Amino acid sequence: MKRRNFLTGMGLATAAGTVAAPAIAQSAPEIRWRLTSSFPKSLDTIFGTAQTFAKYMAEATDNKFQIQVFSPGEIVGGLQALDAVQNGTVECAHTPTYYYIGKEPALGIGTGLPFSLNARQQHAWWHFAGGKEIINEVLAKYDVTSLVCGNSGAQMGGFFRKEINSIDDLKGLKFRIGGLGGMVLAKLGVVPQQLAPGDVYPALERGTLDAAEFVGPYDDEKLGFLKVAKYYYAPGWWEGGAMLHLVINQQKWNELPKNYQAIMAQASEAANNWMLAKYDAVNGQALRRMVGSGAELRTFSQPIMEASLKAANELYAELSAKSPDFKKAYDSMVAYRADVLPWWQLNEYAFDTFMIRTRGKV
Repeated sequence: MKRRNFLTGMGLATAAGTVAAPAIAQSAPEIRWRLTSSFPKSLDTIFGTAQTFAKYMAEATDNKFQIQVFSPGEIVGGLQALDAVQNGTVECAHTPTYYYIGKEPALGIGTGLPFSLNARQQHAWWHFAGGKEIINEVLAKYDVTSLVCGNSGAQMGGFFRKEINSIDDLKGLKFRIGGLGGMVLAKLGVVPQQLAPGDVYPALERGTLDAAEFVGPYDDEKLGFLKVAKYYYAPGWWEGGAMLHLVINQQKWNELPKNYQAIMAQASEAANNWMLAKYDAVNGQALRRMVGSGAELRTFSQPIMEASLKAANELYAELSAKSPDFKKAYDSMVAYRADVLPWWQLNEYAFDTFMIRTRGKV
């Protein structure tokens, strides 16, 4: 009797296995995607973030979901990444949305609003204050969606071939700067140039650029800006916490099994944390090396900072009047900033100020 029950049980188990196996296989299909990055391979942190994301995806799916990462020029240029995703040339891209303010200025806020949020605040706005829904609603018009996938932290103000002592020194300055920051500075007479990273050094060397900002010391050192411009300015008030995105073709995203969508969301978050931590770890060392090699550190003067803030607020009013999407994103971010700044001022800012004043010797 026991033997008969045992055999019956085995039969049921075998039958269950035959039914379950195809279901499991279907939930974990083999998928191959291509990702185009807006950043050259030489920048191992920002380009490396896309590689790290692809690595996490492969590891979490037993190599069933493979994503091949391409640098600018291998498929499309660095500033055409969103277009390549939109038209299906690639399934996804790693890029800042502010490269595409020509399509819609609200996309600039996806990367960061000048004089606004730091990296942690930008991330919180994205997840808990409506940022994700607002920016993806805009991107949906171009048949794409996005996941947050990296943050640079507060950026430097860039390398300049001459000192910038007054607002008059900005007039006619040909400055490589992207996004809303360039639009703000244009109000002060700057001629903003949005160039892909790999094109910046030759332009500085030829003198077709007077200044260039990119991210911070680690990448600026790799790009060689110090060889052609010695004045290194801070802060990059236009990017207090620049967020990058994994931009995904909407149809390809919809076709993914739900578990792959969940894995991708978590892999992009992990890559986001990797990028910010890596920059925090390497920027200080790179800054010391460049100062030792002749970089002259400067900070923008108070009049320049105040004039830039005034120009920024004027620009936001103008864009809000023209673009409902910009107004929606701007109002959301400003409301969030007003909500969190008192807490930051009371606690985070007080702590940071004390540590800077004492240089951590407590």
